[in-house]
Amino acid sequence: MGMFLNSIAPFEEYRDIAGNRFFVDKSDMLDEIIDMAMAGGEKYLCFTRPRRFGKSVMANMVAAFFGRAGNGEEIFRTLKIAQSDNYPKYLSSYNVIYIDFSRLPEQCNSYDIYINRISDGIKTDLIQEYPEINLDVNRAVWDNLQMIYEQERTRFIFVMDEWDAIFHRSFVTEDNKKDYLEFLRNLLKGQAYVGLAYMTGVLPIGKYSSGSEMNMFIEYDMVTRVKFSEYFGFLDSEVDSLFDVYRKNTKYPQITRERLTEWYDGYHTAAGARLYNPRSVIGALTNNQISSYWTSSGPYDEIFYYIRNNIQDIRDDLVLMISGGRVAIEFLGYAATSQELYTKNQIYSAMVVYGLLTCEDGEVFIPNRELMDKYDELLLTNESLGYVYNLAKESERMLKATLSGDTETMAEILKLAHDTESPIFSYNSEIELSAVVNLVYLSARDKYRVEREEKAGEGYVDFIFYPERKGADALILELKVDDTPERAIRQIRDRNYALRFKGKVGEKPKYTGRILAVGIGYDRKTKEHACKVETL
Repeated sequence: MGMFLNSIAPFEEYRDIAGNRFFVDKSDMLDEIIDMAMAGGEKYLCFTRPRRFGKSVMANMVAAFFGRAGNGEEIFRTLKIAQSDNYPKYLSSYNVIYIDFSRLPEQCNSYDIYINRISDGIKTDLIQEYPEINLDVNRAVWDNLQMIYEQERTRFIFVMDEWDAIFHRSFVTEDNKKDYLEFLRNLLKGQAYVGLAYMTGVLPIGKYSSGSEMNMFIEYDMVTRVKFSEYFGFLDSEVDSLFDVYRKNTKYPQITRERLTEWYDGYHTAAGARLYNPRSVIGALTNNQISSYWTSSGPYDEIFYYIRNNIQDIRDDLVLMISGGRVAIEFLGYAATSQELYTKNQIYSAMVVYGLLTCEDGEVFIPNRELMDKYDELLLTNESLGYVYNLAKESERMLKATLSGDTETMAEILKLAHDTESPIFSYNSEIELSAVVNLVYLSARDKYRVEREEKAGEGYVDFIFYPERKGADALILELKVDDTPERAIRQIRDRNYALRFKGKVGEKPKYTGRILAVGIGYDRKTKEHACKVETL
């Protein structure tokens, strides 16, 4: 065993994960890989996903299953793959060369230092493993591998994690990038000693490899490829199982199944499946607390980086998306690798690749509460967003005015919103109405779960603000166009919308604060707003 050849590291990493109580068994992916690569001849596979979507876990699984670093039976005999006819034939059947391209040598400040660690490390491992063959550390790594194949007819499996990590290093020049692609081409392309090349990354191959260096790989992304789509991220049924384990093994469980969906669900695959962010689900269940686990490693600036070149076109879309709306795009996967992004298609496509938006049926949207909080942060902190920033900042004053019944201030802020140049304030559609309310009450989402078009009592209400604290005031909001706020409140009362907060008969109420009916009327002729707040 060596640092790269038959390394024990991925074996032990996967063994530890498989022993975790919140482990999700996706080992049936191995069966598909075997049928495709070993039997079907398609042996160059690249899987691109946003960070923290299980790429390294699956890479460790592949290395642990095929490799000879440890006793594979110890891990896999109870997993799904053990039911396959391929299991006994392929378990621990290959020498595996495992490369984590995100790892750097100590004090690495040049590409040569970086790539020599990998190249020299593999050669050293090969020489130790095959002492009877006349291998040479001064010979190219692919030449040494070819010599082994010629004499032993031995094929190797290459597992390469985070293949694109090098492109983000400050010491890497454009010439270095070309050299790196050439290194991978020489190592892998057309080589008889390659039994399987399994590669992961965040970004698509195409933009980096303008020529033929990497065209042997079939690339599987989350947006356009159906095959393998269910193996990265958690399916609804898998989260159900994890939640059952959580409930049985947690002394004082604080998380509901609904909250897991609200916070971490919402990504979509090309096959139509909905996916949960796996890092966040595991983090929440392990810590017994809903929080931002995936987005906590990057501030709102990560989102702003992508939109900064086209704020004028993007900001109206942001307002729509934070209200649950969708924006149509033509997906351009390669845009994620562009140095500068200008068109909306480029910007949104890049954000989908990085997991900052999700895409379904040609439309992008914000998938869940965890990411929504980052967009809220962006709107509340970035002055370059112009009117959006100004109105978001007013949202704290709007909430205070509503809770205190200051209807004059409420009408003043709504007028300020309506007097902007944005077409979303024309109230021509339900989504525009929703966008306005979400923006002028944006800061309320720190204290409330805001739901739109909720079934309540005998009908549907425009907005319900569920307080995070049991003793805080709850809000039921109706907006009427060409009608009065009194009519809006009458509808709230007549249809018993307040029942959402009352709880079942004989049970303690879910909320102990006031229930406020908020009516907002807008007259399209006078362009005036009128507001009314009553306690139910």
